[in-house]
Amino acid sequence: MRVISLSVDGIFQAAQRGLFTWLAGQDADFICLQDLRALEREMEKPEFQLKGYNAYFFDSGTKHYNGVAIYSRLQPKALIYGLGFASGVDMEGRYLQVDFEQLSIGSLLAPSASSELESQEVKIKFFDDFQAHLDKITRKRREYIFCGNWQMAHTPKDVSNSAENQHNSGFLPHERQWLSQLFNQIGYVDAFRKVNKDSDEYSWWPKGLKDDGDGWRTDFQVVSNSLGGKVEYAAIYKTQQFSSHMPVIIDYDIEL
Repeated sequence: MRVISLSVDGIFQAAQRGLFTWLAGQDADFICLQDLRALEREMEKPEFQLKGYNAYFFDSGTKHYNGVAIYSRLQPKALIYGLGFASGVDMEGRYLQVDFEQLSIGSLLAPSASSELESQEVKIKFFDDFQAHLDKITRKRREYIFCGNWQMAHTPKDVSNSAENQHNSGFLPHERQWLSQLFNQIGYVDAFRKVNKDSDEYSWWPKGLKDDGDGWRTDFQVVSNSLGGKVEYAAIYKTQQFSSHMPVIIDYDIEL
């Protein structure tokens, strides 16, 4: 089972750069996109459809702000929009989930804390609520794959200029600690790192150019502990650039 995840910096620009032509040739079972910057009615245009896939979208209700999508070859048993946080921030087109018999796949766009609408306090609250959600669902008889732009990196080898960036949002001590708790205490797995240990594997370039020397790995597929051993292949596609982020491609030994 192949899952591709990409934060697109706006679906119109990504499509113009050839994203959907590329996706059509990837033989993916699921494609999770984030940061569409489009409303659902705009996503229904033919240029944003993929032959052979069911397409699902969740927008923020505000033009040019957020939005997530999942393209699935199989029709899910259920769709979940948002995570139900009391703060309401996750309803801003940040999370969409497709459910199957024993597996759920989510497309996640976390707050970045880089704009007036997304302060560090908003980001901290979001991830505190998300941690509580993950604690709760780990007791369910269900496996999860959370794909998305998590807006933070975990270890120094995930940031090219780690010493210089340790005071910047996305690599702050409490953000790195949150990821450590996620992987070491709550028990979820960074699927990419199960099979790829290289230190120069970055998925995002803040200035938009992958050759500018300031790369971060902020795009994860985070999976239930039981799925960690089913990761067969993981790569970040860097041949073409559709946005400031690169597609994360992971193959799992899973059949639905």
